[in-house]
Amino acid sequence: MLVFAIVSIALFMASMDQTIVATALTTLQHDLRAPINWTGWTITIYSLGQIVAMPLAGKISDLYGRKKVFLLAAVLFTASSLCCGLVDNIYLLVFFRALQALGGGAFMPSATGIVSDMFGHQRDRALGMFTSIFPIGGIIGPIAGGLFVTYASWREIFLVNVPIGIALLVLGLRFIPASRPRGTSRMDVRGVALLAALILVAMFGISSLGSSGYAVFAVCEAAALVLGWLFVRHTQRDKAPFIPIQLLRGRGFGVMNLINLLFGIAALGLGTLVPVYAEQRYGISTLESGTLLTARAVGTICVAGLAVFALRRTGSRLPITVGFGIVAAGLCMMFLPPAGMSAYLWLAIAAGITGVGMGLSVPATNNATLQLAPDQVAAIAGLRGMFRQSGSIVAVSAVTAILARSADPGVTQAYILIVFAAVLVGILPLVRLVPDHRGSW
Repeated sequence: MLVFAIVSIALFMASMDQTIVATALTTLQHDLRAPINWTGWTITIYSLGQIVAMPLAGKISDLYGRKKVFLLAAVLFTASSLCCGLVDNIYLLVFFRALQALGGGAFMPSATGIVSDMFGHQRDRALGMFTSIFPIGGIIGPIAGGLFVTYASWREIFLVNVPIGIALLVLGLRFIPASRPRGTSRMDVRGVALLAALILVAMFGISSLGSSGYAVFAVCEAAALVLGWLFVRHTQRDKAPFIPIQLLRGRGFGVMNLINLLFGIAALGLGTLVPVYAEQRYGISTLESGTLLTARAVGTICVAGLAVFALRRTGSRLPITVGFGIVAAGLCMMFLPPAGMSAYLWLAIAAGITGVGMGLSVPATNNATLQLAPDQVAAIAGLRGMFRQSGSIVAVSAVTAILARSADPGVTQAYILIVFAAVLVGILPLVRLVPDHRGSW
């Protein structure tokens, strides 16, 4: 349980830093005399860095040991956080945020492997509880960032990670047991380079939709298609590929990767957009709009623990199906005008309902397919995080590009919520293809 607490703090810290900077963009622009597009990159580069780091760290931790990767991630995350807090220009801040993202992204897969190794026949329940921490950190981030900016400065947003990171490093060295390497020591350098280039080019193109227009997007996605073809061909031909092809499109894995991508679009991307929707459609204040995410977090926390312990009886398909349906219902409620109550209360109830659906479905989606390759848990967790984060970036970039060209952003976003609900409902037939599993593994 001590090891569980150590790796959970790391995951919470990494997920919180994904959103904690959001409330400091205006302050950064003023203090560092930076253009707004570069301050926005302090958030974008963190998402991109995590998407690259997750699958790489997952496979490397399976090959060379989870503890080594976890400790290296703690060193990189802590050192880069210190540098972020000391910089005096926006360009260095973006650079060190990229390094911070690599460390933060490596926490999830390496820590997932550590939890899996430590808990034996209880690992299904431990992993369900552990991976449910990630969205909570993302929700608390903007609140913590607002407090730091209001009562201290934007630098404390990063410097607060330093003592926590040092404590993680000391505790990790002392209490996390070493894990044996799993597989060949040969590193597929070409596969790593192709995958990293594919992810960066594809996500950069998508993230440019709201600012650079369609030309950059088209060029990047065309290049990504070529890189994707090269990566798949290399993976099929190499004797020991960096990411085995069965983890990408094998039985159960291919459909879960697609589900995680669509889930990232419809549910995780939603978290960034709900406060904006509340402000633009109903004129709700910024502070109140932010607390709508707290309502969603409460709904998630109330259900996630029960869902984890019920997994052995329900299997994965039932909670995923019911959970996605509940999230879709909450999105439809947000689309509808308030019925006999204030707009804030109506949206808070709807956000809470989406949280209940996420609390029910997320533990199941986290555990689905892990039993098919228990010796590659970290690699699977890294790919899962990559597809979800990619979906989130797709959603935010596409929606912001649409809203920038809309005459009435509030109403436009209402219809986008219906589209997200339709995406979730459209996932349900795919859930039938997920290998169901009951009991421990």
